[in-house]
Amino acid sequence: MIAFSRRQFLASTAAASTVGAWPSLLVPSAAHAVEPTILRVENRQIDVNGKPARVFGIRQPHGAHGLITAAGRRFQVTLENRIGEPTLVHWHGLTPPPEQDGVPELSQPALPPGRSYRYDFPLDRPGTYWMHSHFGLQEQGLLAAPLIIHDPAESKEDVQEVVVMLHDFTFRDPVEILNGLRGGGHGVTQSTPQPGPSGAMGHMQHMGHGQSMTAGQPASTDHSGHGSPSSGQPAPNAGTGAVQAPDHAGHGGNPVAIPVHLHDVEYDAFLANDRTLADPEVVRVESGGRIRLRLINAAATTNFIVDLGALDGRLIAVDGVPIQPVNGHRFDLAIAQRLDIRLDLPRGQGSYPVFAVREGDSQRTGVILATKDARIGRLPDRASQAVEAASLTLERRLSAMTPLSAKAADRRYTLVLNEGPNYAWSFDGQPFGQHTAIAVRRGERVEITFEDRTSMSHPIHLHGHSFQVVAINNERFAGAVRDTVLVPARGRVTIAFDADNPGHWALHCHNLYHMANGMMTSVRYET
Repeated sequence: MIAFSRRQFLASTAAASTVGAWPSLLVPSAAHAVEPTILRVENRQIDVNGKPARVFGIRQPHGAHGLITAAGRRFQVTLENRIGEPTLVHWHGLTPPPEQDGVPELSQPALPPGRSYRYDFPLDRPGTYWMHSHFGLQEQGLLAAPLIIHDPAESKEDVQEVVVMLHDFTFRDPVEILNGLRGGGHGVTQSTPQPGPSGAMGHMQHMGHGQSMTAGQPASTDHSGHGSPSSGQPAPNAGTGAVQAPDHAGHGGNPVAIPVHLHDVEYDAFLANDRTLADPEVVRVESGGRIRLRLINAAATTNFIVDLGALDGRLIAVDGVPIQPVNGHRFDLAIAQRLDIRLDLPRGQGSYPVFAVREGDSQRTGVILATKDARIGRLPDRASQAVEAASLTLERRLSAMTPLSAKAADRRYTLVLNEGPNYAWSFDGQPFGQHTAIAVRRGERVEITFEDRTSMSHPIHLHGHSFQVVAINNERFAGAVRDTVLVPARGRVTIAFDADNPGHWALHCHNLYHMANGMMTSVRYET
């Protein structure tokens, strides 16, 4: 958690308070801007409901998680690998040169243990971003941290900032979970502690070697008799419903009934800034104060519904980009997305929980905003009733403060999202490594329609670019500018972007196990 005003931010190098186990993120002073910030990928230990858990982290030498800086500066970072296995960090939402994007082999080699990489590129746009591993399944082990870029033009606003990073947590080895999914099991049972933060994940094949991610063999696109992507039965609390979907591989034949569901993996806990509601983070706020919540969904497989309880909020940015404000007290937050919400607190003493509830379920986590003398009661880790599934209802209401310029698309693509036996996922039936890259040229306006013919929703993330959501289920509109969009089961979403950052870029589902088992492709600029 981080709590401070923008006025304090510019008045001093680090006017932030540390609360509980979540150290503040610190801003390097302008006088030392030429010195790179050291970010260390480390092993660390946290407490999860009374049990010790070994996890990863990305911290500065003084212990601060991640980084806060300001637009107009350069992103000057030295990344050090101290976890004893290869890793690589992606700067999610930023638009660096392609060779600094942090995807193994696609943009740069994995970082060996004990070695470091230097990053240096301009930061042109403020916003709420984050950083996370793009190697194997390390992201499930909490190898992630906030990356906040302030807008100097907002420096005079007296607003307290609260950064909340959400995770789904398991004591199990993620490789064990993935192998269970591939083999027809769910990988959903509650678990006992693993021997280390990654277990065998350091030996996992990482993306970028041009090989199939489906247990060493190409993913089949024959869905005959296929049920759910794991065992034909959804995970507990999955919110299933039998639906009729067309033939997934586009090979003709009779349509196949696919049971739509929400969850493949059950978790031991859900965390907000490394903590559960058994011992939540309490953020001290002022009576009648103004708050800017920066919410980051760093979960591996979980979409959340943000519940502000008794408070009403104004959603002012998604994925770091300003939107026309939307009022409400419940907001969908898909995997890898971010929400900036403005709150005006009531006068007087009080405590105000901010919850993140797993979609289609009642399990939740969160933080508590509380004035100095407020009483803080114990909060159950389940809501009184289950929330709805994440959907595109909110997405349809969003519109960018600064949309793309009016221009016809130079190229249009349709990518079909497929699933197959043995937990195989892909675009157009081509798992990553056997895929055909999407070709673009610099200066073009490109539109991509994602058509989901699978049993699950997929948060789709494009590297190196921002895009605008321009259609949902073929209905055109001028939506939000963002970098990750949720494509629901059997739904269609169209995005548009300007090809302005030449290189070879990843495009993938941000559900970690879907990506690891093939649902990743790339965008390649033609020369």
